[in-house]
Amino acid sequence: MKAFFSEEQLLHQPQQFMRAGRICAPADVPARAQILNGMLAQAGITSETPPDYGHAMLAVHSLEYVEFLKNAYSRWQAMKQPGLEPGPEVLPNMSPYHNGRVEQAGRPPCPSDSIIAQAGYYISDLACPIGPHTWQAALRSTHCAVAAADWVSATKDIAYALCRPSGHHAHYDRAGGFCYLNNSAIAAQRLRETFSSVVVLDVDAHHGDGTQNIFYQRSDVMTVSLHADPAGYYPFYTGYAHERGYGSGHGYNVNVPLPHGTTTAGFIGALDEVLVTLRDFRPQALVVALGFDTYRDDPISVLKLDLDAYRQIGERISALGLPTVVVQEGGYMVDILGQALGSLLRGLKAKQS
Repeated sequence: MKAFFSEEQLLHQPQQFMRAGRICAPADVPARAQILNGMLAQAGITSETPPDYGHAMLAVHSLEYVEFLKNAYSRWQAMKQPGLEPGPEVLPNMSPYHNGRVEQAGRPPCPSDSIIAQAGYYISDLACPIGPHTWQAALRSTHCAVAAADWVSATKDIAYALCRPSGHHAHYDRAGGFCYLNNSAIAAQRLRETFSSVVVLDVDAHHGDGTQNIFYQRSDVMTVSLHADPAGYYPFYTGYAHERGYGSGHGYNVNVPLPHGTTTAGFIGALDEVLVTLRDFRPQALVVALGFDTYRDDPISVLKLDLDAYRQIGERISALGLPTVVVQEGGYMVDILGQALGSLLRGLKAKQS
């Protein structure tokens, strides 16, 4: 298995994160990626630094949104003047009205040139602060996803993109939930240059709302997400079973909301059921949006998986026999992340040997 990671991804060091009305210590700390990279080395896998793919993310994100991310921090700091001291990071203090439908690619750019207005327009919550190095870290994270997709396209094997920041909550033109650029969607779109049909299988604790948004009207990329019931959990507004896609994409979006407290047995049982639908799609390639925030003691999870769950997930990924890109998403209990990845790798090897 090939793995990709850039040390520049560690540069993103958020200072704040609002949860239930309180500013908390950030959950997406650089140590997450360092621990995962250390486990790769322990498993005999040397992660490679990806090439510079430039703005390959424009295949799934709007130009205006990308330009906002790239320049937001410097514009934010430039607001400083007598009587106005901007905060240490870009965060929204307003949110525009949306009509409740799942957004589709094509939403117009923000009508205002104000950085305050654009922060509200392009950032959906208070979990996505933009600091001095956020853009560079997110950019290099996308390069890992592209490198993994290119390697899989060439070899028809399995690759792991150690992405950080994560990506599956990033919409076509909006950041959310610690995510700025949608690495899983970028990998899927890149695979589409080689394969006619791709499935994104999201096994993070949270619904992959950004990925759903990007592919909701398409039949060439099926999106499948197993996650905690969003009625009482982020992202709250999407991730329900009735969301099946729109237009030509109807039937190609599958959500499996799970009761809070679901254990390994329940999760793997639901996964086995949804894999039947996945196989019926007859995909030529697979992207796995991998979250370890399903672990029972994760500080922001409501699911109760044990470490062996990831071995079982790995076995099922390998059993599909598809060219596969595994993209790292969430997981915030730093102490167990290495063990969780090690368990997944054992599952992958169990079926490859």
